[in-house]
Amino acid sequence: MLQKSRKSSVLALVVLLLVSSVLALADDSKLAPELQGRTSSAPVQVIVQYSQPPCSLLGCVLNLVGNVVSSLPVLNAVVSIVDNNGLATLANDPNVVYVSPDRPVSMMLSNAAPAINAPAAWNAGYTGSGIGVAVVDSGINGSPDLNGGLLGTSRVVYSQNFVNGSFTAADQYGHGTHVAGLIAGDGASSTGPSDFRTFKGIAPSAKMVNLRVLDANGAGTDSAVIAAIGQAIALKSLYNIRVLNLSLGRPVMESYRLDPLCQAVERAWKAGLVVVVSAGNYGRYDGANNDGYGTITSPGNDPYVITVGAMKPMGTPERDDDQIASYSSKGPTSYDHIVKPDIVAPGNLLVSLATNATLESEFPANRVPYSYYQNGGSSAPGPYFILSGTSMAAGVVSGAVADLLQAQPKLTADQVKARLMKTAYKTFPRYSSYTDPDTGVTYTDQYDIFTVGAGYLDLAAALASKDVATGTAMSPSATYDSKSGNVYLVKDSSAVWGGSAVWGGSAVWGGSVFVDPNSAVWGGSAVWGGSAVWGGSTDSGFSAVWGGSAVWGGSAVWGGSAVWGGSAVWGGSFAAAGEK
Repeated sequence: MLQKSRKSSVLALVVLLLVSSVLALADDSKLAPELQGRTSSAPVQVIVQYSQPPCSLLGCVLNLVGNVVSSLPVLNAVVSIVDNNGLATLANDPNVVYVSPDRPVSMMLSNAAPAINAPAAWNAGYTGSGIGVAVVDSGINGSPDLNGGLLGTSRVVYSQNFVNGSFTAADQYGHGTHVAGLIAGDGASSTGPSDFRTFKGIAPSAKMVNLRVLDANGAGTDSAVIAAIGQAIALKSLYNIRVLNLSLGRPVMESYRLDPLCQAVERAWKAGLVVVVSAGNYGRYDGANNDGYGTITSPGNDPYVITVGAMKPMGTPERDDDQIASYSSKGPTSYDHIVKPDIVAPGNLLVSLATNATLESEFPANRVPYSYYQNGGSSAPGPYFILSGTSMAAGVVSGAVADLLQAQPKLTADQVKARLMKTAYKTFPRYSSYTDPDTGVTYTDQYDIFTVGAGYLDLAAALASKDVATGTAMSPSATYDSKSGNVYLVKDSSAVWGGSAVWGGSAVWGGSVFVDPNSAVWGGSAVWGGSAVWGGSTDSGFSAVWGGSAVWGGSAVWGGSAVWGGSAVWGGSFAAAGEK
């Protein structure tokens, strides 16, 4: 028995050495971090990005990379199941740009209209009419609030499913319908003689294109999202799709220049779509003493897209008392140190459409009773539901973009982004705090460029502005100067920010975020003082944000794919249930 055990151990060691030697011959620079030095012999599903389409994109790669699952033409890519020999072959193929796992993605879990001055747009006749908004999410279910199209028909003009093993584009989770209502709900279910509250989206006449990528548990994959993005580009002209909403994401594992999700959203941006992405709900994460900095998720780390953080409307129509949500992810981004988020918008405790799906069963207390908005209404749950998160904030911004593009349809994606950032409301407190009633932990946020970006969305100001940017509106990167101890913006020479004074740093990001005329955004003399997260007393936090040990490393608390299952993504229930 002992001899047999030894033989098994020796055999296992030989297999492990063979696996290691195969990958040792591979060009690691073409393999994602999770695939480098891989010891498991189990096949893995990957996305292979090519420089040039390899034959038919399916045909001639079959012998190279095993079982090809699908093609992703928008990236010259295929999804394939490969073993380590296949990985080594791909890594050494000169036509291969990058190989990454087909990673899991998830949604990024209101009302918002007064805080962003949406009624001014409606009063001027701008309701997103004629504009198509593609929602890549868990699906969109029918609702009277999404009707009103031709002859009163549904304004969800197209639906397609990208979830493997499912044959419906219906929302079985409840997230996508909620986001769609924030973008384009017209409040029909709360507009009547007994209703004293009406729940309208920001663009209540816009058309919805439903591209379902998340399953009944809110989980999905890179490849499904990329395929949906490719379809949004293909349908652009047919449905006048001008806006692409992605209220989802996953950890950043490499530079945006290689990340297939980021490459896909860039294709959409360059095809003329305004891509709006949630920042992520990890602002409370302090596993590396980083106070939530460096936690922007992919594809919100891409410099082209509009990345949105979440504000708390505080239950009042005025925005003067609004605060950042403690869960809203902060920049700079991992690996590339891109300044994110770009903008913030209402995202906490927002009321929108219910679906009687998974989320409603997980958070029954978030169902809105009729008595909340109807005189004499019962305590029974009505057709509305409350959710919180940067997902909701992204939906609010997408609706605002639809209104702006109805008013000024010739604006390019870069001009829309630049306009929203420059006209954003920039008056904030220095600090705000929130104490979690369940844990007693207090989270304190400082209103710097990596927390609120260029400021709080102001739709009325964006509509009133006549500024039209020239050049790209790529978000700048940030760099740390060890001599001065300051963090500076690094602007691309082709970006609008590097041009005239009208688009200068202080005009876009506000004077209070800068330390001196040289545009330092962090340093010892900053208004938030010497306790900055990357100050001398927080070496681990500094390393997590600026050093080699990225906050999303393999040892992070959300390691593997566990984070994306069920409610784990919320770190309990704080993001879904919201902050008071």
